[in-house]
Amino acid sequence: MRIQRRFTNEGESPYTAIEFRTTSSEIRNPDGSVVFSAADIEVPAAWTQVACDILAQKYFRKAGVPARLKPVKEDDVPEFLWRHAADEAKLKRLGKDKRQGGETDARQVFDRLAGTWAYWGWKGGYFDSAEDASAYYDEMRYMLAAQIAAPNSPQWFNTGLHWAYGIDGPGQGHHYVDYQTGRLTKSKSSYEHPQPHACFIQSVSDDLVNDGGIMDLWVREARLFKYGSGTGSNFSHIRGESESLSGGGKSSGLMSFLKIGDRAAGAIKSGGTTRRAAKMVVVDVDHPDIESYIDWKVTEEQKVAALVTGSITCQKHLTAIMAACNDADAPEGDERFEPAENPALKKAIRESRKAMVPDNYAQRVIQFARQGYSEMEFPTYDTDWDSEAYLTVSGQNSNNSVRVTDDFLKAVEDGGSWDLKRRTDGEVAKTVDAGELWDKISYAAWSCADPGIQYDTTINDWHTCPESGRINASNPCSEYMFLDDTACNLASLNLMTFRDNDGSFDVDGFEHAVRLWTVTLEISVLMAQFPSKEIARLSYEFRTLGLGFANIGGLLMASGLPYDSDEGRALCASISALMTGVCYATSAEMAEELGAFPGHAKNAPSMLRVIRNHRRAAHGTTTGYEGLSTLPVALDHANCPDKTIAEAAKRAWDLALELGEAHGYRNAQTTVVAPTGTIGLVMDCDTTGIEPDFALVKFKKLAGGGYFKIINRMVPEALQNLGYTPKQVDEIANYAVGYGSLADATGINHATLAEKGFGDEQITAIEEGLGTAFDIRFAFNKWTLGEAFCTETLGLEVAQLNDMSFDLLSAIGFTEEQIDEANNHACGTMTLEGAPHMKDEHLAIFDCANPCGKIGKRFLSVDSHIHMMAAAQPFISGAISKTINMPNAANIKDCADAYMLSWRLGLKANALYRDGSKLSQPLQSQLLADDADEAADALEELLDAPNGRRAEIIAERIVERVVEREVDRHKLPHRRKGYTQKAIVGGHKVYIRTGEYDDGTIGEVFLDMHKEGAAFRSLMNNFAIAVSIGLQYGVPLEEFVDAYTFTRFEPSGPVEGNETIKMASSILDYIFRELAISYLGRNDLAHVEIDDLEPDTMGRGESDDGLPPRSKLTESVVSTGYVRRSTLSVIEGGLRELEPVERAPEATATGTDGMPTGEIEQVVAPMGTPTGQQLDLEYVVQEERSMRIRQARLQGYEGDACGECGNFTLVRNGTCLKCDTCGGTSGCS
Repeated sequence: MRIQRRFTNEGESPYTAIEFRTTSSEIRNPDGSVVFSAADIEVPAAWTQVACDILAQKYFRKAGVPARLKPVKEDDVPEFLWRHAADEAKLKRLGKDKRQGGETDARQVFDRLAGTWAYWGWKGGYFDSAEDASAYYDEMRYMLAAQIAAPNSPQWFNTGLHWAYGIDGPGQGHHYVDYQTGRLTKSKSSYEHPQPHACFIQSVSDDLVNDGGIMDLWVREARLFKYGSGTGSNFSHIRGESESLSGGGKSSGLMSFLKIGDRAAGAIKSGGTTRRAAKMVVVDVDHPDIESYIDWKVTEEQKVAALVTGSITCQKHLTAIMAACNDADAPEGDERFEPAENPALKKAIRESRKAMVPDNYAQRVIQFARQGYSEMEFPTYDTDWDSEAYLTVSGQNSNNSVRVTDDFLKAVEDGGSWDLKRRTDGEVAKTVDAGELWDKISYAAWSCADPGIQYDTTINDWHTCPESGRINASNPCSEYMFLDDTACNLASLNLMTFRDNDGSFDVDGFEHAVRLWTVTLEISVLMAQFPSKEIARLSYEFRTLGLGFANIGGLLMASGLPYDSDEGRALCASISALMTGVCYATSAEMAEELGAFPGHAKNAPSMLRVIRNHRRAAHGTTTGYEGLSTLPVALDHANCPDKTIAEAAKRAWDLALELGEAHGYRNAQTTVVAPTGTIGLVMDCDTTGIEPDFALVKFKKLAGGGYFKIINRMVPEALQNLGYTPKQVDEIANYAVGYGSLADATGINHATLAEKGFGDEQITAIEEGLGTAFDIRFAFNKWTLGEAFCTETLGLEVAQLNDMSFDLLSAIGFTEEQIDEANNHACGTMTLEGAPHMKDEHLAIFDCANPCGKIGKRFLSVDSHIHMMAAAQPFISGAISKTINMPNAANIKDCADAYMLSWRLGLKANALYRDGSKLSQPLQSQLLADDADEAADALEELLDAPNGRRAEIIAERIVERVVEREVDRHKLPHRRKGYTQKAIVGGHKVYIRTGEYDDGTIGEVFLDMHKEGAAFRSLMNNFAIAVSIGLQYGVPLEEFVDAYTFTRFEPSGPVEGNETIKMASSILDYIFRELAISYLGRNDLAHVEIDDLEPDTMGRGESDDGLPPRSKLTESVVSTGYVRRSTLSVIEGGLRELEPVERAPEATATGTDGMPTGEIEQVVAPMGTPTGQQLDLEYVVQEERSMRIRQARLQGYEGDACGECGNFTLVRNGTCLKCDTCGGTSGCS
């Protein structure tokens, strides 16, 4: 092949036009500990610190690079492509510690990658001359250094270590097909033939231990995970649960084996040094175990919730029991350990029983206390996705998908039934309602974001090689879909590098890059080794490639085109069409010289049919498609904003078909759209794959540590192109990013701070911290201001300063409104909504996947994601890896509708992510504060307010809640139960009469006072009516109780005639104490313990739980208020004997049922640290974590901690997650 130069000049270094700089790289955990560091590394000057960190941490070879090298002469290879090996003679002259090292210069990496590709390309006959090989070598090095394109991660890890440095090792069980002889060969070397492929699909047969079977798959997967690749398999051949075995007995079923594989992948992930394992599990919708498979992750998420809730509940109550045993007011001697003698212990035990804490746990704590221990620890779990709770359950190490056919989807539409078929004989195992099964899939996706959907019929309609078998599965990210036991190596082009200064798209440069990278990926097939014989053979026969692109979201924004627009979709479609058309044309060009792929002959008619369909879509044709069940979305030429790209796409597909008809194709597939997680960071892409942006304000890393805040670099360019003046652009950017200073802010500024006692030193310290802060509250703390200043000048307490949730600005008198105004001025809104000069019609251009900042409301709709994928899919050989973002408010039907729309628009796969569907990820809607924060703020406001204002505050809250709920009045039954309570408050008789619903909740209250003035008596009557109406409209009784208890006015004083209340500060105080005790169980408002009024005040041992739960009959005839929420029951009997009552099934929520005794014994253990200190430490850790989660969500991140570096900088990336700090990703690119 002839290779032209476009970026380089012959005889010059490809790096001549690229400036390099010396920098350092450091990645730290949130606690400040160093994860990785490297000093004095050479990198391109234009690269950001994050890109440098990824290169240094992940892609630099850390050890084994000889300090002295010598060329290894090969007569049939040009001298500039000779490989190198260690120069042992020169190395002996060096000290042992200086003989080997690691890579320290980016050019070393670029040279070994491009050099290896050029070396194998020369040996494979891909270049017409040495000049062509040299041009290829230089052009590829330039594109890597200029961030024009990048290959998938395994290339960076493995390619060129043998060619550049002579690094080698014994074979690891890999195989390759010799390109000269075509013979399958077992590798004797680890690196001579590198493993450059990221994506694998592996078959698994219904066999336990033989080659190709279930247990063999775990070994093959391990071999891939070790080298940084991902794999997917369709497990539908495995027989279902209870299907017969050949030797007799019944199969344990699909799920038992999936759980084993999940554990294996998890172990390799945590022990690997390159990246976490990436795995896809696919099951056909007609598998007999499909229902269990769909529910798998839903159930496992529920287990996590049970573990977390149960462990915290147990810790709380067991700690209380231990404290009660050691209470200073407890009786002396052994009596302190007897519930009958120790009221505090008795109360703690009863509270633990109410929370379903097992009695034997409580007993053990008492036994520990008897043995002299005063503290104990009960380990608790949290919902962090990398925590022990998630590690304990299964299903957390794979992406799950259900493979659905058109027949199934039509059965759903028609309300028909669906047969689940046995794997052993193909007979029907069970018939289910298709709609119910579809609803189950939709519910699972809504609940926990799994499983995704793969559209089997559409996938196989576009299959280029159906004569060789069906497409059954995909790689972990769902973009590579081909035959079982094949592999694909990926690369992606950075679209922003083809945008010229005048805003036009460099079509010629793009075509040139596509051509060279197609050759590169083809050479990678030739040089590669594979983890099994079958993959090596089939990859050689079909030679699938995966070229894609990144930064379409950035390109659209810079071009002033909304992601959700006809023009935006048309531009994406035209670029996709041009890319794949050039790829297939190049593949046909290589086939002319090197021959078509071995499997081409018998698949030629089918492949040409697919190529013709691609071409029709590129020409904008809506009819005449061959063999498609679902028509694609054709290229919208009318709305394409750059006609040059669309016309070039048409020419590319014309040429691809013409050359393919003449010569065939070298590759069965050529393109995919991958997530481009880690490599997207290496290329400094603002957006990855086909994704839109996730935030308008970015936090960029500094070389010396820390971050600085900048507006998305596409925003100013887009604003300028839209006609905004430079001054307007600056003001809009400052509105989003903030001014980084309080100097000119309103409410909180230098002057108002000085009035509070702040000096120049403190104000300067605050100003220094505002540049990187996303909220001014985080700049006001004891570390910035000094603890002495905070306590002595501001009068704050040390305990307050140590509380991670403490708001210093509120504490010194600033209002929430003042804080918000100052916050927006100094730290920015992180959105363009409401920005000065910003026109409403331009806001859509800057819409992101999620709402931006604290006040942003706009975000891309679910349909906009699907329509963008549908625009590109007709021009992609494989599929598209993308997350369909859904708001938390989305319902199950929305998920079902999104799946259906994807099918009708011709997508091959769809993965939904509803905000908050994972326990580990906080809701996007909880950016400012969670319920606990709001409750704490409300309580503080209430306590600080004068008595007269308290009712007003509560009333405001009640009105807000009623308006939000928009509920109808729930009227009481005409004949209802209740109770009458007579009492004397301060010498005045008060009668309270209640009315209840059938379930025992209060719905009305009547008040009457004896011998009071007519005005006051009438006022109380009408007050009672107002409260009753509020209750019937759904206002919680708790709101009234919080508002009116402790109010103080006459009459007040001692209370006579009430068993539990002996003093009241007002009539209202007495009334709502009584109602709270009777209906809410608020015994904290009583002056006499309710338990002490019962006949068994000495304690009833374990008999408390022996009574059955209150029956519906009891609720309907007995007043809840009258019996004060006791466990009064109606025993239904007659001639039947009373049967023992089992513990309610909810007890399993503690996560302790069924645990072996030995394990339980280790759960509660005595500790040497005081209980209080232990709890304080846990509180601080939890508060700090909550703060980091909120901060991450404000910055546009997911709110999870990265499993590799611990930073809260994970973003959605295709169907996976990637870390913007260290580049860690759960995908395979």
